[in-house]
Amino acid sequence: MRMITVSYDQTKTYSTPLVACIGYFDGMHLGHQALIAKTVEEAKKIGAETALITFDPDPWVLVRDNADVHHITTMRQRLNKSVEFGIQNMVMLKFTKEMSQLSPEDFIALITRSLNLKGIVCGFDFHYGYKGQGDAESLKKDAPCPVYVVEAVEDEEGKISSTRIDQAIEAGDAETASRLLGYEYCLEGTVVHGRGQGRKLGFATANVKYDPEYLLPKAGVYACYVEVNQKRYMGMMNLGHNPTFNYRDDLSLEIHLLDYEGDLYGKHISVYPKVYLREEMKFQNRVNLIMQLERDVRNVRKVLSR
Repeated sequence: MRMITVSYDQTKTYSTPLVACIGYFDGMHLGHQALIAKTVEEAKKIGAETALITFDPDPWVLVRDNADVHHITTMRQRLNKSVEFGIQNMVMLKFTKEMSQLSPEDFIALITRSLNLKGIVCGFDFHYGYKGQGDAESLKKDAPCPVYVVEAVEDEEGKISSTRIDQAIEAGDAETASRLLGYEYCLEGTVVHGRGQGRKLGFATANVKYDPEYLLPKAGVYACYVEVNQKRYMGMMNLGHNPTFNYRDDLSLEIHLLDYEGDLYGKHISVYPKVYLREEMKFQNRVNLIMQLERDVRNVRKVLSR
């Protein structure tokens, strides 16, 4: 994949003919995939390369005065999914205050003078320019190339959107999140050293350092799958504060892998939450905690073996 950066004061131009979809694409869900599929289709017709135009950072970061903004996926995941779905060029708009204040006409002029666009694909609800004053209809009018507007992708409950996926994740409903995404909901991170409390209990855990960009799921215990070195294992995931022996203010992500032997420290792993089992609990003593963990492991095997 070729990475292209476009800034507010861009002077460099890229000559490769492109058909590009544009948006933030958080989650790369089924609606976003429809835009990418249209991009691939139109690019093939004219022999152009495919591109995805997105923003860095998320425009909401500026709108909310640099407050924390969380996402379903990290940029790393979005890049990987883009390649998987057929995107050849990733165009990063360096979103600054100056860019946010461009009129819709000037915003389109910036993109089209920087890129050799032969077609633009957007969603029916796409907005751009100062305070989102531009929309799909104005884009059709002002763009110097064909504009293809993709209508909403819907299921029985309505439009598939990042908002619905956010709600499912925050409710601990990984199954619905995965269905709306069109692929398995996943958290990624690197295994780091913890305090070793799980090992002392007979349930060694991998402490996962995750990207703070993530919108985290509901705290608690989940049955999950864990991918390590391209191999999958059943696992028990705990997202919480460790209230019994190891309390911490921030949410820790810990994984107990079933049937795994080996050192995980420093490895990048992918965690696929599947079923929410229970809320995090504070236990009176080690024996009660161990008994509950034994029940949790049995439940993990039960629900993942269905």
